[in-house]
Amino acid sequence: MARMMTKRENWIPYTFLAPALLILLAFRLWPIVIGLSESLFSVSFLNAGARIFVGFENYLRLLTDRVFLQSLQVSLAFNLIVNPLQVLLALGLAFLVNQRVPGVGAFRSLYLIPIAISINVSALIWKLVLDENGLLNGLIRTGGGSPIPFLTSTEWALGSIIGIASWIGVPFWTLFLLAGLQGISPQIYEAAAIDGAGGVSRLRFITLPLLRRSIGFVLIADTISNFLLFAPVLLLTEGGPQLSTNLVMFEAYRRGLVYGDFGMSAAIVSLQLILIVSIVLAQFYLFRER
Repeated sequence: MARMMTKRENWIPYTFLAPALLILLAFRLWPIVIGLSESLFSVSFLNAGARIFVGFENYLRLLTDRVFLQSLQVSLAFNLIVNPLQVLLALGLAFLVNQRVPGVGAFRSLYLIPIAISINVSALIWKLVLDENGLLNGLIRTGGGSPIPFLTSTEWALGSIIGIASWIGVPFWTLFLLAGLQGISPQIYEAAAIDGAGGVSRLRFITLPLLRRSIGFVLIADTISNFLLFAPVLLLTEGGPQLSTNLVMFEAYRRGLVYGDFGMSAAIVSLQLILIVSIVLAQFYLFRER
C-alpha cells in the first residue's frame, strides 16, 4: 500500500507540469517540426500552386543564393555588434541604478520606459525621429547642418537599427544583471575591503565572476532575440537600402509572404534555427561552470 502511494506521489509533479509541457509542445516544438517539413517542399506555379516534394533542394539553392548569403552576412555583422554592445551597456546601467544615491528610484522608473512600450510603437516613434524630415534632422537643420539619411543610406541604416534595438533591449537586460548584482552579499565586499582590495580588484575578482551566470544568460537570450529581430526592419527600412538591413528573419518573411515561396522561407528559418542553436551551444560552453 505504501509503495502504491509513493508511486502516485511520484506522478504529482508531472501532473502539474503537464499543461505547460502541452503548451510548449503545441506552440514551440510542433511548429518547428512543421517548418522543417515545409522546407522539403516547393510550390509549383505551373500546377495551380501544388506542393512538390523536392527534398534538400531548397537548402542547396540557398547556398548559392546571393540575396540570402548577403542577408546572412548582414545578420552576422549585426549580431557581432549589437550583442556585446547591449550586454556592456546593460551591465553599465545595472551598476548605475544599483547605486544608493538620491533620485535613483526615479531614474529606475525612467530607464524602464522603453520596456513598457510595444516594439512596434517604439519603431514608429523612432521613424518620426530619424526620418529625413523628422525631429532629429530638424534639430540638425536648425543648427545649420545638413540632414543625415539615417534610414535611407547604406552607411547609416544598419547602425540606426542597432541603436533602436539597443534602446529597446538594454533596459530589459539590465533588470537581470541588476538582480544578479543585488544577489551578491555585501559581506563579501566588506571582507575584500578589509583585505585591502580596491574598486578595480573587487570588480575583477568578485563582481564579474559572481555575475558570470547572469551575464551568460543575458548574452544567450540577447543573441536569440536579436537573430529574430523583425519589426523595426519591416517598419523602418523594409530591408533596404540596397539590402543593407535585410536580416535573415526579414528575408524569410519576403520569400514566404511577399513572393509566396514558402518552401524557401521555411528552409531559411530552419537554417537560422541551426545557426542560433550552434551559437548558443558555443556560448553555453564559454560560460560553463569552471
